[in-house]
Amino acid sequence: MKKKLAAVLSIAVCAAFGICGCSPAEEEDVFTGEETNEPEWQADLDAVTPSVYTDIEDLTLEPGTYISVIGKTENTSYWKQVRAGVEQAAADINEKLGYSGSDEIRVLFNAPSDGENIDEQVNILDEEMARYPDVIAIASIDEDASAVQFDLAIENGISIVAFDSGNSYQGIQCTCMTNNTEAAATGASKLCEAIGETGEVALIVHDSVAGNARERSTGFTDEITANHPGVSVVETIYMDQLDEMKRQAAAEQLGVSSEELAAWTAAAAGEGTAAEDAGSGDAESAESGEDAGSTISEEARTRLEDIDSIAGGMSDEDVVAYYLEKHPDLKGCFGTNADTVLLAANAVSDMENSENIAVMGFDAGTDQIAALEDGGIDGLVVQNPFGMGYATVVAAARTVLEIGNEAQVDTGYTWVDRDNMETEEVQAMLYE
Repeated sequence: MKKKLAAVLSIAVCAAFGICGCSPAEEEDVFTGEETNEPEWQADLDAVTPSVYTDIEDLTLEPGTYISVIGKTENTSYWKQVRAGVEQAAADINEKLGYSGSDEIRVLFNAPSDGENIDEQVNILDEEMARYPDVIAIASIDEDASAVQFDLAIENGISIVAFDSGNSYQGIQCTCMTNNTEAAATGASKLCEAIGETGEVALIVHDSVAGNARERSTGFTDEITANHPGVSVVETIYMDQLDEMKRQAAAEQLGVSSEELAAWTAAAAGEGTAAEDAGSGDAESAESGEDAGSTISEEARTRLEDIDSIAGGMSDEDVVAYYLEKHPDLKGCFGTNADTVLLAANAVSDMENSENIAVMGFDAGTDQIAALEDGGIDGLVVQNPFGMGYATVVAAARTVLEIGNEAQVDTGYTWVDRDNMETEEVQAMLYE
């Protein structure tokens, strides 16, 4: 726990009787034994800009105000820290206002069990809207998935705040997030420096639909294109496309072309549709489906089954390594979140030239920090999830009170590698 000493001013009054010739008043620091405690998470709040989004002084919310916060998942180190920030802000506001019991400001955090489950997040949003909160803060898995719900919410007087990831909806009151473009550009610059400003690199992106994924991917590639002419991005892998990539990899191993795989898959799907249509009594559709199904031979059907069997036995690390190994001159790999950077490290570790490939990326949970210490990861862009959660609640409260919000709040980030990871500034930002 960090502590600051409180100083008091002592005024020495000098007698005018010639006993001493000092000035009329003199200041000196005197330690009284009193101490002012600073929260161990204060550095997380200090990283937020503007700083008003860590200030609860003017948040005079009505008793019983309900703020609903919906994250992307609840099981990772990152999201546990977001939730901790949310809950700390709620506790601080209630303490400041003297609220307890039924008067307390209610701040409820919900999230899907899987950070890629768009449907589950939308269901949570529907459930929360039915409770009529004063404001909903959401970290959208898919930036375009909830426009209908948002329209309905606003029609019912429920304002929307975004955090962690940008949202395409025009009615968002405020967005609390990392400057993803800048942070990804920092990571790209560090990776290029590590590989001597020359060579091929790969990018692993956590999905193809989230706003922060798009911003990080763009920030990374734009930085390399603009400022690092000797480096090229030769492979971009999206986590939500890994299953199809496994099938493609399996097909290549069996000598099946992409065109053949696509045709056989479509034909097999047509057979399934025909069977369903026949079962519902749609003879015309069934006949059409049979025609489509007849284009796949027994040999093709058997090979398709072999492809699916091989793909089913592949791990995520297997398929990522498969595509990375297509580039024997690969010098670096960058992941856009905690899962992808760890996936990159694990995949690279299985490659023959792993010692020649630098691995960097976003976020710093327990596993990522351990890999950084062991040399499996070379550097990390570390976000500020606690500060983000705290700032989100403040933004939501300001929305309820209609006292104005910035369009975007920068919750900050820092760069971490083995040279600086033990410094006080960096340690304050880690979320193991």
